[in-house]
Amino acid sequence: MPSDCIPFRDTNYFSSLICDYLDQKAELQPFYNRFPKLENFEGQIEDKGQSFSSENRKVLVDSIKNQYKDVTYSQATEEHINLLKKNTTFTVTTGHQLNLFTGPLYFLYKIISTINLTKILKEKYPKYDFVPIYWMATEDHDFEEINYFNLFGKKIQWNRKDGGAVGVFDTKGLDKVFEIFSSEIGTGQNAERLKTLFEEAYLKHTTLAEATRYLANELFKEYGLVTVDGDDRELKRLFIPYVEKELLDQVSYKKVLPKANKLGELGYKVQVNPREINLFYLAEGIRERIIEQEGRYFVNETDISWSKSELLKELHEFPERFSPNVMMRPLYQEVILPNLCYIGGGGEQAYWFELKDFFEEVGVSFPILLLRNSVLIQSQKQADKIKKLKVSDTELFLKQHELINRKVRRISNIDINFDPQRKHLQEQFKAMYELAKQTDVTFVNAVNAQEVKQLKGLDMLEKRLLKAQRRKLSDHVKRLTTIQNELFPNQSLQERTLNFSEMYLEYGEKLIPTLIEHLDPLSGEFLVLKC
Repeated sequence: MPSDCIPFRDTNYFSSLICDYLDQKAELQPFYNRFPKLENFEGQIEDKGQSFSSENRKVLVDSIKNQYKDVTYSQATEEHINLLKKNTTFTVTTGHQLNLFTGPLYFLYKIISTINLTKILKEKYPKYDFVPIYWMATEDHDFEEINYFNLFGKKIQWNRKDGGAVGVFDTKGLDKVFEIFSSEIGTGQNAERLKTLFEEAYLKHTTLAEATRYLANELFKEYGLVTVDGDDRELKRLFIPYVEKELLDQVSYKKVLPKANKLGELGYKVQVNPREINLFYLAEGIRERIIEQEGRYFVNETDISWSKSELLKELHEFPERFSPNVMMRPLYQEVILPNLCYIGGGGEQAYWFELKDFFEEVGVSFPILLLRNSVLIQSQKQADKIKKLKVSDTELFLKQHELINRKVRRISNIDINFDPQRKHLQEQFKAMYELAKQTDVTFVNAVNAQEVKQLKGLDMLEKRLLKAQRRKLSDHVKRLTTIQNELFPNQSLQERTLNFSEMYLEYGEKLIPTLIEHLDPLSGEFLVLKC
């Protein structure tokens, strides 16, 4: 199966921060621990092995088994769960929101990157075992970000009352979504498999967390994927010392803010700014920030408040009520997992870069950060059209007007490039400037104004000629824009817009195995896959 790799920088869809990280720019080295090279995992294994306790392993395994008690899971997943008891077992983790029916296509790429890295690590370090983890963002409360998915250019949306952590949301109302989804995808073997997946996940489970665990398990169980829900009383009990330190000393704010400011000083966008306390309080229907004012602690937008001693008593009695925000969630993850590497998208990587000093302050090993695989899938029919149009894969990533203009210039029988004329004009004006210098400054300014005017005139003529040629070559332009719109819906990356079901309808059961075969998590390039 043919494929092509494109440097992330050349796609123009990734930030300078991520591109500079992939290039290992020296100024970014203080923001991460080890770069994701295969040989660097040896040191990471040693660090994590020394710091992760057997007690934590036991709690982790017991909690995961409890979370899976109503799930039919594969032998591979069961073996991975049991392997976590051993001090020689480590994890590779990715996380994702509980998007309806997985949300964007890159949900698959995150998990496949994680699965494939564990395979690579096992080959390189055979005396250790490596388990792929999908961390469900069950405590997130941004329902509007997850309550839909795109299908054939339409938004399939779940409408219900918002409020609180999304993982405990009941699945009422999703029968209506199922009806719309079923009518859109039609019939056929692949369509029926998708309908069954949706129905079994969302209509036969009572909460969004249960539905998402079922769906992830069904898609990836043969690869031994283990799903972890951090909204767990026993897991949070392990995190109590760090929550206590956060409440009393506000250590994340003190350590993350300077790091974020340094990123900003280097010219990078700061992804997330820390709060004084980076914790939420969970109760039925609410997930609100904890705020400290004059020695007393409050839950934002509620009447709940505590003294310091009352708050600590609440924490020790009900640790499940304390929920880490985006700044604290990475620490929570690394405290409860024997984790070596976190795999995420560009936005996720960006806020992890703010956290290294915070991890060092609280004595937790900072994981290797790896950008997930990105993929553009082309059908064979699309690949054939692209070949006929004589457009390179890299050119497809151009903004549409740039792509069209470049192509029109290339195929036109007229030279739509007035650079020789510009050069000739500028040579002529050189002589005029020499003459002007012999008079006075006002004449020099007049010559300059005339040069600018005539150069602008050439620019305008060039644009008009290009526009005329675009009209003349309209059929070619139309075919070019059509294929780019298919591959980049709404002028965005395919993986950020399409739901996996569109690909599954075409490729069926071979979709995930094909991706497993071709995605190399350590390649550091954007994959164009033609299948």
